Formats: sequence, C-alpha cells, structure tokens
Amino acid sequence: MASTTAAAAALGRIASTPNLQAVSSSSTSSPVARLAIGSRSWSASSSPRLRSVASSPLLEVKSRFVFGSASNLLASEHDLASAVAAQVTGANHGRGCRGVVSMAKKSVGDLKESDLKGKRVFVRADLNVPLDENQNITDDTRIRAAVPTIKYLIGNGAKVILASHLGRPKGVTPKYSLKPLVPRLTELLGVNVLKTDDCIGEEVEKAVASLPDGGVLLLENLRFHKEEEKNDPEFAKKLASVADLYVNDAFGTAHRAHASTEGVTKYLKPAVAGFLMQKELDYLVGAVSVPKRPFAAIVGGSKVSSSLVEDDKIELASTLMKKAKEKGVSLLLPTDVVIADKFAADANSKVVPASDIPDGWMGLDIGADSIKTFSEALDTTKTVIWNGPMGVFEFDKFSLGTTSIAKKLAELSGKGVTTIIGGGDSVAAVEKAGLAEKMSHISTGGGASLELLEGKTLPGVLALDDAVPVTV
Repeated sequence: MASTTAAAAALGRIASTPNLQAVSSSSTSSPVARLAIGSRSWSASSSPRLRSVASSPLLEVKSRFVFGSASNLLASEHDLASAVAAQVTGANHGRGCRGVVSMAKKSVGDLKESDLKGKRVFVRADLNVPLDENQNITDDTRIRAAVPTIKYLIGNGAKVILASHLGRPKGVTPKYSLKPLVPRLTELLGVNVLKTDDCIGEEVEKAVASLPDGGVLLLENLRFHKEEEKNDPEFAKKLASVADLYVNDAFGTAHRAHASTEGVTKYLKPAVAGFLMQKELDYLVGAVSVPKRPFAAIVGGSKVSSSLVEDDKIELASTLMKKAKEKGVSLLLPTDVVIADKFAADANSKVVPASDIPDGWMGLDIGADSIKTFSEALDTTKTVIWNGPMGVFEFDKFSLGTTSIAKKLAELSGKGVTTIIGGGDSVAAVEKAGLAEKMSHISTGGGASLELLEGKTLPGVLALDDAVPVTV
C-alpha cells in the first residue's frame, strides 16, 4: 500500500481543486484516514500500536481534477491531460487511447515477428504474489496479468527471459524463491517454463543459450541481490548481458528506479512497455486525467507500523480540511463505525458514532449509516478509482463496509461507469467478493498508482523508448 506521505500529497492535490464535492469512507486500514481525521476527539485504544482509527475521503469531482501543484491550478482539460501525460512520460506529446492523451512510449505490440523471432527478450514482470505457509499461491492475479505479453512474445518466436522480485528478502531467502510460480506459469502459458537458481551468472548464461524459440526461462528472485534495489550499474549490465531487447510489464514497480526496471534500459534496445504496463497507464492517465464526470477517488489502506492516530499529522489534516473547505470541497466523513475490543476475527464488536469510540476499542469497519451515505453519493458518478478497503475485510465480521462498496462499484460498472481498482488490498477485496471481473480495470500497482496520481514521474516508464506521437 502507499505511504502516509504519498496519500497526503495526493489528497492535498485533490483538495486544491475548485468546485469539488467530496464523500468519504472510514477504515482501520486507511493512510488518508489517519491524516484526514486523526482527531483527538476520537478515543484511543489502550494498545500502543492500534488506537482509534480515522477515515479516508472518497472524492467526487464535479469539475476539474488537478494533479499538479496546489498553487498551480490548470486552466483547462487540455492543459490537465498534457500535464499528467508529461508527468508519466517526461514529454507533452502522447498517443491516443480511449480518446485522451496517454503515454508516449513504445509498446511490445509495436514489435512484429521480424523484430522478435529468435531474439532473447528480458521481460520484467511483477510476479510478487502472496504465498501461504505451504508455499501455495493464494492470489494469482499478477501472474495472470502478465500472460498476454509473454504469450505475444513466444507466439512471435522470441526467447523469453522472465524476471521478477517476490517479497522483501534480505539476501538469499528460500521462502521468497520464485520456484512455486513455475507450475502456474507453465499451466497458463501452455509451455514448459524452466527456472534458474539465480538471476545472473554462468547458470543463467547456459540456460539462455539452450532456450528454444518460443521458450520461457524464469530467473530467481531479483532481490536476492542487494544490487537490484540499489540500481547498481554492474548488476544491471549482468542482467542485460543475456538479452537482446527489453520489455517492462511490471507497473507495480514502475515507481522504483531499480536495476531491472531502469538500469537495464541503458544496455538493451529497444526497451518497450508490455501490454499490462500500457493498459495501466491508459486507464490511470487516460481515465483519470480527463474523466467522465462526476469522478470519485476512494483512498484507503494502511501499514500498521505505529499507532493509527498520528498526532504529528493532525496539523496536516487540519490544513487539508481547511483547503478543501476553501475550494468548495465537502468531505462526507463516516457517521458510524464498527468497533472491536481487539484486532482479531473473533473480537467483540458493536456500532458506535464515529466520534465516540471508547477507550480500549478500535474501529475496524464503517457502519450501516456510512455505507448508505457513501453508496448514495457514488450513484451520481461516472468514473471511480478505488485504492484501499473500508476496513479489515480479511475478517468476515468486519468486511461488510468493503464488500458493500465493492458491490456498489460492480453495479455501477454494469451501468457504464468506469471503475478502476487501484491495486493492493483493494484488488484482494474485490477478488474475495467475486466481483473482480465486473470492474472496468484491476490495477496491479498500488504504490505506483498513487504516485502517478500524486503527480510524480515513474522511472520505470521514463526509461522506455518514446513512441512516435499520434494526434488524439
């Protein structure tokens, strides 16, 4: 999930937008929750790590949606689209997609059989899937999302060298090996996927040398080498040494300048975007920069690394709320929350007013009144992006708020509303509810999505080859 700082920055830019009407959600897992209304009036839990939880805003845009500086509002939709495209691509030109300015990067689809047959293609995918204690994949969304690009390459006779990270290992860590992914990849691709025990070195060189046209080789976890995250030039050069060209299909890591996402592009040409990367940018840049209005952004999610009431963020929260008021933004915060006496599936629970959580209890979901208010507000929207659940949906007892919003978005999708699920726990939530297929787009990159909305450039995208601009 995105950091508190990133969520704050994104909220700050949204709050800077004039003529903005807002709705909100409450969640124990919401970074903006902690920022937006981490009020002292909420009673704290006795736990030093889990105290009362605030809510996150769901913003319904009636007018312009601004990604730029709070002090530099854009004058028109054309300026806005150009600015967002520039943040992604580093240029003010773009290629048409869904009728709007989109990324101006070369795509794997631009490469034909004559460009690919017999060529060794280094494919950076995001196969960072969750595994249970028995090393079984519990959610293969990211693997399935990578399949179209890989199939296109092998279908055109390329030799695919597939690379990814998994988890956050400190050196070689067996539980973070990519070995459990091989059977599922083999099944989905219809070819026998081979695997090496490292991502660089003699073993990799020999495996690539014997790889047939249309073959797939999975390298071991890139992050087993600390040089990956440091974007070490020598490590990047070693990764690139076994390939002829590069495809980045890992949108989830596009906001990181790592050896496999940015460094290798200095040694491999062409360097192009995969189909998933292209689709992510088409939706997130296209649908959000010039959305069908009204537009809504639901921002939630949390990392429980400290108290969920951050006293040092109260001033920031007050500033953002004041700015929203000045710009005509109405923040509809939760009126009621489901609270628990402990962070557990079997906790005792009850519903209380959002401003009246007693000591020793914590908010783990939004209440029925809040669900009704938010659902009614969403009824007027035409575009919705959701990043972060309403509560601890992993516990059935506290999943109603998240499930209700997921059902509402699925319903709206059926009515032609563009619904974008922005990665992380939001994806897990709609998958659990069995509603993923009903959404317009399921994003694989939570942090990358928010950084893009925040207005930051994405190193993994900037490093790719520019496409020939096409008039929209």
